Amino acid sequence: MLRVLTPILVVAIALLGSLFLFSSCVTYVPVDEWTLARSAYDAAKDADAARYVPAIWFNADQSYREAQKAYRERRYDESKSLFIQARKLCEEAENAARLARQQSGEVVP
Repeated sequence: MLRVLTPILVVAIALLGSLFLFSSCVTYVPVDEWTLARSAYDAAKDADAARYVPAIWFNADQSYREAQKAYRERRYDESKSLFIQARKLCEEAENAARLARQQSGEVVP
């Protein structure tokens, strides 16, 4: 009886060990957050945010660069929150730049 249980026990322990090993290696890579932040960054750049709202653009640009650095260094949890922050700042820069551009009379609504 013990000889039959030993191989089953060894297989069960091996399966549990491999399950634990592979489950601990799963990491969320914030590709969606990066893509959204990049789109917002490009939109703010296209709206000429650096010219119309340089202070807001500076903060947005710095935030995006910090997020990229964290991503390259594989600090994915940190980069996720930084990409979200960068997206919000870039959207703010784009909106403020469009408003300033419209108020200056350069663009007709």
